[in-house]
Amino acid sequence: MVTLVSHISNYFEQFNSSLANDLKSTTHDLSSDKIPFSYYVFDFERYSDKISALHDLRLFMIERWHNSFFYAIAYLLLIYAGQIYMKNKPRFELRFWLATWSGLLAIFSIFGAIRVLPELIHVIYTHGIKYSICNNSNAFGVVGFWTWAFCFSKLPELIDTVFIVLRKQPLIFLHWYHHASVLVYCWFSYQDYSSTGRWFCGLNYVVHAVMYSYYAFRALRFPIPRWISMIVTLLQLIQMVIGCFINIKAWEYKKYGESCQVTDENLKVSFV
Repeated sequence: MVTLVSHISNYFEQFNSSLANDLKSTTHDLSSDKIPFSYYVFDFERYSDKISALHDLRLFMIERWHNSFFYAIAYLLLIYAGQIYMKNKPRFELRFWLATWSGLLAIFSIFGAIRVLPELIHVIYTHGIKYSICNNSNAFGVVGFWTWAFCFSKLPELIDTVFIVLRKQPLIFLHWYHHASVLVYCWFSYQDYSSTGRWFCGLNYVVHAVMYSYYAFRALRFPIPRWISMIVTLLQLIQMVIGCFINIKAWEYKKYGESCQVTDENLKVSFV
């Protein structure tokens, strides 16, 4: 077991070293004039305003993205152990804490959507669909910060499942697989500035803004019409379909020799 862990650690060290060397030798053609929505509302958004800071964020993910595998494995083991522990115990209500947690994620997602959607809409309107899929200028400035925040947020979002386990609600395969796989994929994607992230961030922020708001109000026992839950499910399906379309289009562009700033490896991983 120790030998296996050692081999895995050595592999990731070599992989990360390769990525770090690529980072040092690569010049990214990013400038603030490419992003018309680069105005700042919060001081912390200014962190990604400089290329050096942007490289710091990327280096952070290059050095740590593989940790997402260990986080995902620990997550799966903990929820399995948690279900065993709770099997013969009374469920916890946790309505206040669930409402608080969902409310915080809803607020975060609302702000994220407000900060990244204008850029996505502008890029589509000004440059077209191909540019929006294949140009990674969204890694810079305000949108760049919220893209990084989006990727990093997939780690604390694992707490969603803790509430399901402690409240002894049905835990379906799609829920835990989605949380674990998206964490790994997002952390893997950020370290090479995948251009398709512009779409994934925008869509996911919007869907999560609606979804977590719904969860928060439901936890507070607000009377919510059934059609609202149907809309949440529909939005999740639409997000999945559009995400598949974006990756297929990126694959087609690259297949026919057109420039698209997303790696083949990333596109393959996205369909797992």
